[in-house]
Amino acid sequence: MTYSIVARDPQTGRFGVAVQSHYLGVGPVVPWLEAGVGAIATQASVNISFGPMGLEMLRAGQSADSVVAALVAGDEQPAIRQLGVVDSAGRAAAHTGAECIPACGQLVGDGFTVQGNLLERDTCWPAMAAAYERGLAEGAPFVERLLRAMEAAEAEGGDVRGRQSAAIMVVSAELQQAPWRGRLMDMRIEDHPDPVPELRRIVTMQLAYSLLDEEGDAAKAGSSAAERYEPARQLSPDAYELVFWRGVELAAAGDVEGGKRELQIAFAADSRWRTALQHLADARREGVTSQLAELLLA
Repeated sequence: MTYSIVARDPQTGRFGVAVQSHYLGVGPVVPWLEAGVGAIATQASVNISFGPMGLEMLRAGQSADSVVAALVAGDEQPAIRQLGVVDSAGRAAAHTGAECIPACGQLVGDGFTVQGNLLERDTCWPAMAAAYERGLAEGAPFVERLLRAMEAAEAEGGDVRGRQSAAIMVVSAELQQAPWRGRLMDMRIEDHPDPVPELRRIVTMQLAYSLLDEEGDAAKAGSSAAERYEPARQLSPDAYELVFWRGVELAAAGDVEGGKRELQIAFAADSRWRTALQHLADARREGVTSQLAELLLA
């Protein structure tokens, strides 16, 4: 009893699933993704095995249509299942069983599929599709488009029972030897009175962290840490973890005044950051000596 979007970004080849439900912890149940392989959402009276089985079929080169057909054909109760699949080529397919609880339905677009059941109105999934496509036309980032699709469903009433949990996952376009290396985003709201806005909040924080990741998109594009820091702070001004480590980095590199300036922001927010710095000095970690810590804590 859920709504979701499954998509492949035509610009980057990345795969994403976003989902919301009045269900405790929808994140571990509905989205199934693998870098370079594809993405699946399994929902309604959910058959969780559709996730790993579907990924195995996609890994073997089957199309989204073939995967949906095979999973439905092999299920004992296909009439109560709902399923969305996008394969590595961006082909999308979906299934909504005849006995899924209304409002229920699906809409398969170019490189994505939206689906929902037990929703307040049958305008929810078309609104999701329209929001996603509009974001694509405007050049909005992939994650932003997924979030807009979720917000569009909420604007049309969303889950008729209300709101509880939400999740968003994004994986890379390239196959990975270690599957976790291809996981670019995996954010979950397990229980919240308004999970979609809360999901946007923590996704925004994750985007701020990603800006300062030396393996992130911005770093790979050639932006320096200094160039990336201010945008990260603007995205998530309350992310004092970023402030603390930026201060440590500056001080350890010789810019003691710059480091001290940033650390004072963290210290003012929570005095325990002072203790954290002292612990770094005690362990002689991250270039923080006892002498440097004394200067920074003064």
